[in-house]
Amino acid sequence: MFVISEKNALPVKIWQSGMEVLDSKCIEQAQHLSRLPFAQKWIALMPDTHAGMGMPIGGVIACENVVIPNAVGVDIGCGMGFVQTDIPVAVLRETVTGSGNLVQAICGDILRNIPTGFSHYQKPQPSVVLDSAKAEMQRYEADAELLPQLDEGYFQAGTLGGGNHFIELQEDENGLCCIMLHSGSRHFGNIVGQHFKKIAAALNEKWHSAVDSAWNLSFLPVDTDEGQRYLEWMQLSMDFAYENRAIMLEKVREIFARYVTKYTGREPVFSGEINCHHNYAALENHFGKNLWVHRKGAIRAGEGELAIIPGAMGSYSYIVRGKGNPESFMSSSHGAGRTCSRTAAVQNYPVQEVMTDLREKNVVLAKHSKQDVAEEYRLAYKDIGQVMAQQSDLVEPVKQMFTVGVVKG
Repeated sequence: MFVISEKNALPVKIWQSGMEVLDSKCIEQAQHLSRLPFAQKWIALMPDTHAGMGMPIGGVIACENVVIPNAVGVDIGCGMGFVQTDIPVAVLRETVTGSGNLVQAICGDILRNIPTGFSHYQKPQPSVVLDSAKAEMQRYEADAELLPQLDEGYFQAGTLGGGNHFIELQEDENGLCCIMLHSGSRHFGNIVGQHFKKIAAALNEKWHSAVDSAWNLSFLPVDTDEGQRYLEWMQLSMDFAYENRAIMLEKVREIFARYVTKYTGREPVFSGEINCHHNYAALENHFGKNLWVHRKGAIRAGEGELAIIPGAMGSYSYIVRGKGNPESFMSSSHGAGRTCSRTAAVQNYPVQEVMTDLREKNVVLAKHSKQDVAEEYRLAYKDIGQVMAQQSDLVEPVKQMFTVGVVKG
Protein backbone atom coordinates (compact mmCIF):
# COMPACT_ATOMS: atom_id res chain seq x y z
CA MET A 1 0.00 0.00 0.00
CA PHE A 2 1.23 3.51 -0.78
CA VAL A 3 -0.22 6.97 -0.13
CA ILE A 4 -0.79 10.03 -2.30
CA SER A 5 -0.77 13.26 -0.28
CA GLU A 6 -1.63 16.72 -1.58
CA LYS A 7 -2.10 20.07 0.09
CA ASN A 8 -5.72 20.84 1.12
CA ALA A 9 -6.81 17.29 0.36
CA LEU A 10 -7.25 14.02 2.20
CA PRO A 11 -4.64 11.30 1.69
CA VAL A 12 -5.40 8.59 -0.88
CA LYS A 13 -4.35 5.12 0.29
CA ILE A 14 -3.81 2.71 -2.58
CA TRP A 15 -3.29 -1.05 -2.18
CA GLN A 16 -1.00 -1.24 -5.19
CA SER A 17 2.74 -1.44 -5.85
CA GLY A 18 3.09 2.15 -7.10
CA MET A 19 1.74 5.00 -9.21
CA GLU A 20 3.03 3.49 -12.44
CA VAL A 21 0.37 0.76 -12.42
CA LEU A 22 -2.56 3.21 -12.26
CA ASP A 23 -4.02 5.03 -15.23
CA SER A 24 -4.17 8.83 -15.06
CA LYS A 25 -7.98 8.92 -15.08
CA CYS A 26 -8.18 6.72 -11.99
CA ILE A 27 -5.70 8.94 -10.15
CA GLU A 28 -7.57 12.08 -11.19
CA GLN A 29 -10.87 10.66 -9.91
CA ALA A 30 -9.25 9.69 -6.61
CA GLN A 31 -7.92 13.24 -6.22
CA HIS A 32 -11.41 14.63 -6.79
CA LEU A 33 -12.70 12.40 -4.00
CA SER A 34 -9.95 13.58 -1.69
CA ARG A 35 -11.12 17.19 -2.07
CA LEU A 36 -14.74 16.58 -1.12
CA PRO A 37 -15.50 18.65 2.02
CA PHE A 38 -17.57 15.90 3.66
CA ALA A 39 -15.15 13.01 3.04
CA GLN A 40 -13.50 11.68 6.20
CA LYS A 41 -9.98 10.47 7.10
CA TRP A 42 -8.78 9.32 3.65
CA ILE A 43 -9.81 7.72 0.37
CA ALA A 44 -9.09 4.00 -0.05
CA LEU A 45 -8.43 2.35 -3.41
CA MET A 46 -8.34 -1.43 -3.59
CA PRO A 47 -5.79 -3.37 -5.70
CA ASP A 48 -8.35 -3.96 -8.48
CA THR A 49 -9.03 -0.23 -8.87
CA HIS A 50 -9.55 1.41 -12.26
CA ALA A 51 -11.41 4.46 -13.57
CA GLY A 52 -15.21 4.47 -13.36
CA MET A 53 -17.95 7.08 -13.67
CA GLY A 54 -17.03 9.87 -11.26
CA MET A 55 -15.38 7.51 -8.77
CA PRO A 56 -12.88 4.73 -9.42
CA ILE A 57 -14.14 1.17 -9.40
CA GLY A 58 -12.52 -0.48 -6.42
CA GLY A 59 -12.89 2.75 -4.43
CA VAL A 60 -14.05 3.33 -0.86
CA ILE A 61 -15.04 6.69 0.60
CA ALA A 62 -16.56 7.46 4.01
CA CYS A 63 -18.77 10.55 4.19
CA GLU A 64 -20.36 12.37 7.10
CA ASN A 65 -24.12 12.97 6.68
CA VAL A 66 -23.89 12.72 2.88
CA VAL A 67 -24.47 10.10 0.16
CA ILE A 68 -23.12 10.30 -3.39
CA PRO A 69 -25.18 8.38 -5.98
CA ASN A 70 -22.22 8.05 -8.34
CA ALA A 71 -20.08 6.64 -5.52
CA VAL A 72 -22.54 3.73 -5.41
CA GLY A 73 -23.04 3.51 -9.16
CA VAL A 74 -26.06 2.56 -11.21
CA ASP A 75 -25.85 -1.21 -10.69
CA ILE A 76 -26.92 -0.73 -7.08
CA GLY A 77 -26.39 -3.81 -4.95
CA CYS A 78 -24.38 -5.67 -7.59
CA GLY A 79 -22.60 -8.54 -5.92
CA MET A 80 -21.81 -12.21 -5.67
CA GLY A 81 -23.48 -15.49 -4.78
CA PHE A 82 -21.85 -18.82 -3.92
CA VAL A 83 -22.74 -22.33 -2.85
CA GLN A 84 -20.62 -25.45 -2.31
CA THR A 85 -21.57 -28.92 -3.60
CA ASP A 86 -20.28 -32.37 -2.65
CA ILE A 87 -19.99 -33.55 -6.29
CA PRO A 88 -16.48 -34.08 -7.71
CA VAL A 89 -15.77 -32.14 -10.91
CA ALA A 90 -14.19 -35.30 -12.32
CA VAL A 91 -17.62 -36.95 -12.19
CA LEU A 92 -19.17 -34.04 -14.11
CA ARG A 93 -16.50 -34.20 -16.81
CA GLU A 94 -16.56 -37.98 -17.16
CA THR A 95 -20.35 -38.45 -17.22
CA VAL A 96 -21.76 -38.26 -20.76
CA THR A 97 -25.28 -37.04 -21.58
CA GLY A 98 -27.10 -36.41 -24.85
CA SER A 99 -25.76 -32.84 -24.71
CA GLY A 100 -22.10 -33.56 -24.01
CA ASN A 101 -20.68 -34.18 -20.56
CA LEU A 102 -22.46 -32.98 -17.43
CA VAL A 103 -20.57 -29.67 -17.36
CA GLN A 104 -21.70 -28.88 -20.91
CA ALA A 105 -25.26 -30.06 -20.31
CA ILE A 106 -25.70 -28.13 -17.06
CA CYS A 107 -24.24 -24.90 -18.48
CA GLY A 108 -26.40 -25.22 -21.60
CA ASP A 109 -29.54 -25.73 -19.53
CA ILE A 110 -28.71 -22.71 -17.34
CA LEU A 111 -28.27 -20.54 -20.46
CA ARG A 112 -31.64 -21.70 -21.82
CA ASN A 113 -33.55 -21.13 -18.58
CA ILE A 114 -32.05 -17.99 -17.04
CA PRO A 115 -32.38 -14.82 -19.15
CA THR A 116 -29.11 -12.97 -19.68
CA GLY A 117 -28.02 -9.52 -20.80
CA PHE A 118 -30.98 -7.38 -21.86
CA SER A 119 -33.38 -10.36 -21.79
CA HIS A 120 -36.10 -10.74 -19.16
CA TYR A 121 -38.75 -13.34 -18.40
CA GLN A 122 -41.89 -13.23 -20.53
CA LYS A 123 -44.07 -13.65 -17.45
CA PRO A 124 -43.78 -11.95 -14.03
CA GLN A 125 -41.77 -13.93 -11.48
CA PRO A 126 -42.37 -14.20 -7.73
CA SER A 127 -40.60 -11.48 -5.71
CA VAL A 128 -41.03 -11.04 -1.98
CA VAL A 129 -39.03 -7.79 -2.14
CA LEU A 130 -41.30 -6.20 -4.73
CA ASP A 131 -44.45 -7.49 -3.02
CA SER A 132 -43.33 -5.81 0.21
CA ALA A 133 -42.51 -2.56 -1.60
CA LYS A 134 -45.93 -2.43 -3.25
CA ALA A 135 -47.54 -3.01 0.13
CA GLU A 136 -45.73 0.09 1.41
CA MET A 137 -46.14 2.39 -1.59
CA GLN A 138 -46.19 5.50 0.58
CA ARG A 139 -42.44 5.08 1.09
CA TYR A 140 -41.78 5.42 -2.65
CA GLU A 141 -44.60 7.41 -4.24
CA ALA A 142 -42.76 10.78 -4.08
CA ASP A 143 -40.66 9.51 -7.00
CA ALA A 144 -43.51 8.78 -9.37
CA GLU A 145 -41.16 8.28 -12.31
CA LEU A 146 -39.70 5.20 -10.60
CA LEU A 147 -42.96 3.50 -9.66
CA PRO A 148 -43.28 1.59 -12.98
CA GLN A 149 -40.06 -0.21 -12.02
CA LEU A 150 -41.94 -1.97 -9.23
CA ASP A 151 -44.04 -3.72 -11.89
CA GLU A 152 -41.27 -4.20 -14.43
CA GLY A 153 -39.01 -5.68 -11.75
CA TYR A 154 -41.13 -8.85 -11.62
CA PHE A 155 -39.88 -9.70 -15.11
CA GLN A 156 -36.25 -9.20 -14.04
CA ALA A 157 -36.18 -11.20 -10.80
CA GLY A 158 -33.79 -14.12 -11.27
CA THR A 159 -31.96 -12.85 -14.36
CA LEU A 160 -28.26 -12.51 -15.17
CA GLY A 161 -26.72 -9.22 -16.28
CA GLY A 162 -24.40 -8.81 -19.26
CA GLY A 163 -20.79 -7.62 -19.35
CA ASN A 164 -18.78 -9.07 -16.48
CA HIS A 165 -21.76 -10.83 -14.90
CA PHE A 166 -21.62 -14.62 -14.95
CA ILE A 167 -22.70 -17.97 -13.56
CA GLU A 168 -19.83 -20.43 -13.11
CA LEU A 169 -19.25 -24.01 -12.14
CA GLN A 170 -15.87 -24.10 -10.38
CA GLU A 171 -13.50 -26.68 -8.92
CA ASP A 172 -12.11 -26.18 -5.42
CA GLU A 173 -8.85 -27.50 -3.93
CA ASN A 174 -10.59 -30.75 -3.01
CA GLY A 175 -11.82 -31.38 -6.55
CA LEU A 176 -15.43 -30.58 -5.62
CA CYS A 177 -17.78 -28.46 -7.71
CA CYS A 178 -18.84 -25.02 -6.49
CA ILE A 179 -21.41 -22.66 -7.99
CA MET A 180 -20.66 -18.93 -8.17
CA LEU A 181 -22.57 -16.08 -9.77
CA HIS A 182 -22.24 -12.33 -10.24
CA SER A 183 -25.25 -10.08 -10.86
CA GLY A 184 -27.04 -7.05 -9.45
CA SER A 185 -30.27 -5.08 -9.48
CA ARG A 186 -30.55 -5.17 -13.28
CA HIS A 187 -32.51 -2.42 -15.09
CA PHE A 188 -34.36 -1.67 -11.84
CA GLY A 189 -31.27 -0.38 -10.02
CA ASN A 190 -29.95 1.34 -13.13
CA ILE A 191 -33.06 3.50 -13.45
CA VAL A 192 -32.97 4.32 -9.73
CA GLY A 193 -29.31 5.30 -9.90
CA GLN A 194 -29.78 7.49 -12.97
CA HIS A 195 -32.83 9.18 -11.44
CA PHE A 196 -31.10 10.26 -8.23
CA LYS A 197 -27.89 11.16 -10.03
CA LYS A 198 -29.89 13.80 -11.93
CA ILE A 199 -31.65 15.00 -8.78
CA ALA A 200 -28.32 15.39 -6.97
CA ALA A 201 -26.76 17.26 -9.90
CA ALA A 202 -29.71 19.70 -10.10
CA LEU A 203 -29.66 20.36 -6.36
CA ASN A 204 -25.90 20.86 -6.27
CA GLU A 205 -26.21 23.42 -9.06
CA LYS A 206 -29.03 25.17 -7.19
CA TRP A 207 -26.93 25.27 -4.02
CA HIS A 208 -23.87 26.57 -5.93
CA SER A 209 -22.01 23.63 -4.49
CA ALA A 210 -18.24 23.82 -4.17
CA VAL A 211 -18.10 20.31 -5.66
CA ASP A 212 -17.24 20.78 -9.34
CA SER A 213 -20.05 19.38 -11.53
CA ALA A 214 -17.41 18.03 -13.93
CA TRP A 215 -16.32 15.57 -11.24
CA ASN A 216 -19.66 13.67 -11.47
CA LEU A 217 -19.79 13.48 -7.67
CA SER A 218 -22.99 15.37 -6.91
CA PHE A 219 -24.21 14.56 -3.40
CA LEU A 220 -27.35 14.40 -1.27
CA PRO A 221 -27.33 15.29 2.46
CA VAL A 222 -29.04 12.45 4.30
CA ASP A 223 -31.15 14.87 6.36
CA THR A 224 -32.91 16.20 3.23
CA ASP A 225 -36.06 14.77 1.68
CA GLU A 226 -34.11 13.86 -1.46
CA GLY A 227 -31.40 12.15 0.56
CA GLN A 228 -33.93 10.07 2.47
CA ARG A 229 -35.70 9.11 -0.74
CA TYR A 230 -32.43 7.98 -2.27
CA LEU A 231 -31.65 5.84 0.77
CA GLU A 232 -35.09 4.22 0.54
CA TRP A 233 -34.71 3.40 -3.16
CA MET A 234 -31.06 2.38 -2.78
CA GLN A 235 -31.98 -0.10 -0.05
CA LEU A 236 -34.86 -1.42 -2.14
CA SER A 237 -32.47 -1.90 -5.09
CA MET A 238 -30.00 -3.69 -2.82
CA ASP A 239 -32.72 -5.98 -1.52
CA PHE A 240 -33.85 -6.69 -5.08
CA ALA A 241 -30.27 -7.47 -6.14
CA TYR A 242 -29.84 -9.83 -3.18
CA GLU A 243 -33.10 -11.58 -4.02
CA ASN A 244 -32.16 -11.72 -7.71
CA ARG A 245 -28.99 -13.65 -6.85
CA ALA A 246 -30.83 -15.90 -4.39
CA ILE A 247 -33.42 -16.82 -7.05
CA MET A 248 -30.71 -17.64 -9.58
CA LEU A 249 -28.74 -19.72 -7.08
CA GLU A 250 -31.89 -21.73 -6.38
CA LYS A 251 -32.57 -22.23 -10.11
CA VAL A 252 -28.98 -23.32 -10.75
CA ARG A 253 -29.13 -25.71 -7.79
CA GLU A 254 -32.30 -27.24 -9.23
CA ILE A 255 -30.74 -27.67 -12.68
CA PHE A 256 -27.51 -29.04 -11.22
CA ALA A 257 -29.33 -31.52 -8.96
CA ARG A 258 -31.64 -32.71 -11.74
CA TYR A 259 -28.79 -33.53 -14.12
CA VAL A 260 -26.49 -35.02 -11.53
CA THR A 261 -29.21 -37.24 -10.05
CA LYS A 262 -30.48 -38.35 -13.46
CA TYR A 263 -27.08 -39.32 -14.85
CA THR A 264 -25.15 -40.43 -11.75
CA GLY A 265 -27.83 -41.46 -9.27
CA ARG A 266 -26.34 -39.14 -6.65
CA GLU A 267 -28.33 -36.42 -4.90
CA PRO A 268 -26.05 -33.37 -4.43
CA VAL A 269 -25.69 -31.78 -1.00
CA PHE A 270 -25.36 -27.99 -1.03
CA SER A 271 -23.75 -25.96 1.76
CA GLY A 272 -21.91 -22.77 2.66
CA GLU A 273 -24.09 -20.29 0.77
CA ILE A 274 -22.83 -16.68 0.61
CA ASN A 275 -24.63 -13.67 -0.88
CA CYS A 276 -22.92 -10.27 -0.66
CA HIS A 277 -22.95 -6.80 -2.27
CA HIS A 278 -20.10 -4.78 -3.72
CA ASN A 279 -21.89 -1.61 -4.98
CA TYR A 280 -23.59 0.17 -2.10
CA ALA A 281 -23.44 2.67 0.74
CA ALA A 282 -23.97 1.77 4.40
CA LEU A 283 -23.99 3.65 7.70
CA GLU A 284 -21.09 2.26 9.74
CA ASN A 285 -19.06 3.39 12.72
CA HIS A 286 -15.41 4.07 11.94
CA PHE A 287 -12.93 5.98 14.10
CA GLY A 288 -15.68 6.93 16.55
CA LYS A 289 -18.04 8.41 13.95
CA ASN A 290 -21.12 7.15 12.14
CA LEU A 291 -20.20 7.50 8.47
CA TRP A 292 -21.78 6.60 5.15
CA VAL A 293 -19.23 4.20 3.71
CA HIS A 294 -19.53 3.96 -0.08
CA ARG A 295 -18.08 0.82 -1.64
CA LYS A 296 -18.05 1.01 -5.43
CA GLY A 297 -16.60 -2.25 -6.64
CA ALA A 298 -15.40 -3.17 -3.16
CA ILE A 299 -16.62 -5.65 -0.56
CA ARG A 300 -17.01 -5.31 3.18
CA ALA A 301 -14.24 -7.27 4.91
CA GLY A 302 -15.02 -6.91 8.59
CA GLU A 303 -13.15 -9.19 11.00
CA GLY A 304 -14.27 -12.77 10.42
CA GLU A 305 -16.76 -11.89 7.64
CA LEU A 306 -16.87 -14.23 4.65
CA ALA A 307 -17.02 -12.74 1.16
CA ILE A 308 -16.37 -13.60 -2.48
CA ILE A 309 -13.63 -12.28 -4.77
CA PRO A 310 -13.89 -13.62 -8.34
CA GLY A 311 -11.20 -13.65 -10.99
CA ALA A 312 -11.78 -13.55 -14.74
CA MET A 313 -13.22 -16.58 -16.52
CA GLY A 314 -10.52 -19.20 -16.91
CA SER A 315 -8.71 -18.16 -13.75
CA TYR A 316 -9.05 -18.48 -9.97
CA SER A 317 -11.69 -17.10 -7.63
CA TYR A 318 -11.63 -16.93 -3.84
CA ILE A 319 -13.77 -17.17 -0.75
CA VAL A 320 -12.11 -14.88 1.79
CA ARG A 321 -12.39 -14.02 5.46
CA GLY A 322 -12.10 -10.33 6.33
CA LYS A 323 -9.45 -9.04 8.71
CA GLY A 324 -11.38 -5.88 9.70
CA ASN A 325 -8.55 -3.54 8.71
CA PRO A 326 -9.59 0.03 9.65
CA GLU A 327 -7.16 1.49 7.07
CA SER A 328 -9.50 0.37 4.26
CA PHE A 329 -12.69 1.06 6.24
CA MET A 330 -12.88 -2.75 6.57
CA SER A 331 -13.03 -3.26 2.79
CA SER A 332 -11.21 -5.19 0.08
CA SER A 333 -11.29 -5.69 -3.68
CA HIS A 334 -14.35 -7.15 -5.39
CA GLY A 335 -12.45 -8.91 -8.16
CA ALA A 336 -9.37 -8.77 -10.37
CA GLY A 337 -10.04 -5.38 -11.98
CA ARG A 338 -9.75 -4.54 -15.66
CA THR A 339 -6.47 -3.70 -17.38
CA CYS A 340 -8.21 -2.37 -20.49
CA SER A 341 -11.68 -1.29 -21.58
CA ARG A 342 -14.13 -3.68 -23.17
CA THR A 343 -13.69 -1.91 -26.51
CA ALA A 344 -9.90 -2.25 -26.31
CA ALA A 345 -10.19 -5.91 -25.35
CA VAL A 346 -12.29 -6.68 -28.44
CA GLN A 347 -9.79 -4.79 -30.60
CA ASN A 348 -6.72 -6.44 -29.08
CA TYR A 349 -7.83 -10.05 -28.63
CA PRO A 350 -9.37 -12.11 -31.49
CA VAL A 351 -12.35 -14.30 -30.64
CA GLN A 352 -10.40 -17.39 -31.64
CA GLU A 353 -7.60 -16.57 -29.19
CA VAL A 354 -10.09 -16.40 -26.32
CA MET A 355 -11.85 -19.60 -27.34
CA THR A 356 -8.54 -21.43 -27.72
CA ASP A 357 -7.44 -20.25 -24.28
CA LEU A 358 -10.65 -21.54 -22.68
CA ARG A 359 -10.40 -24.85 -24.53
CA GLU A 360 -6.78 -25.34 -23.44
CA LYS A 361 -7.88 -24.76 -19.83
CA ASN A 362 -10.76 -27.24 -20.26
CA VAL A 363 -13.33 -24.48 -19.58
CA VAL A 364 -16.83 -24.84 -21.05
CA LEU A 365 -18.39 -21.57 -22.27
CA ALA A 366 -22.17 -21.16 -22.67
CA LYS A 367 -22.96 -17.88 -24.40
CA HIS A 368 -25.51 -16.87 -27.04
CA SER A 369 -22.98 -14.89 -29.11
CA LYS A 370 -19.21 -15.25 -29.07
CA GLN A 371 -18.52 -12.00 -30.95
CA ASP A 372 -17.90 -9.95 -27.78
CA VAL A 373 -16.32 -12.75 -25.74
CA ALA A 374 -12.94 -10.94 -25.69
CA GLU A 375 -14.48 -8.29 -23.39
CA GLU A 376 -14.16 -10.83 -20.58
CA TYR A 377 -10.90 -12.46 -21.62
CA ARG A 378 -8.69 -13.16 -18.62
CA LEU A 379 -5.87 -11.08 -20.14
CA ALA A 380 -8.18 -8.03 -20.09
CA TYR A 381 -8.05 -8.32 -16.28
CA LYS A 382 -5.31 -8.07 -13.68
CA ASP A 383 -3.73 -11.23 -12.32
CA ILE A 384 -6.02 -12.24 -9.46
CA GLY A 385 -3.10 -13.84 -7.61
CA GLN A 386 -1.26 -10.53 -7.58
CA VAL A 387 -4.41 -8.72 -6.45
CA MET A 388 -4.78 -11.12 -3.54
CA ALA A 389 -1.13 -10.68 -2.56
CA GLN A 390 -1.53 -6.89 -2.51
CA GLN A 391 -4.40 -7.09 -0.01
CA SER A 392 -3.05 -9.73 2.34
CA ASP A 393 -3.58 -7.25 5.20
CA LEU A 394 -7.28 -6.93 4.30
CA VAL A 395 -8.48 -10.50 3.74
CA GLU A 396 -7.40 -14.10 4.24
CA PRO A 397 -8.22 -16.62 1.47
CA VAL A 398 -10.10 -19.63 2.83
CA LYS A 399 -10.99 -21.34 -0.46
CA GLN A 400 -9.61 -21.17 -4.01
CA MET A 401 -11.61 -22.29 -7.06
CA PHE A 402 -10.88 -22.52 -10.80
CA THR A 403 -13.39 -22.07 -13.62
CA VAL A 404 -14.86 -25.29 -15.01
CA GLY A 405 -17.87 -23.94 -16.91
CA VAL A 406 -19.13 -20.41 -17.39
CA VAL A 407 -22.46 -18.94 -18.50
CA LYS A 408 -22.22 -15.39 -19.89
CA GLY A 409 -24.77 -12.88 -21.17
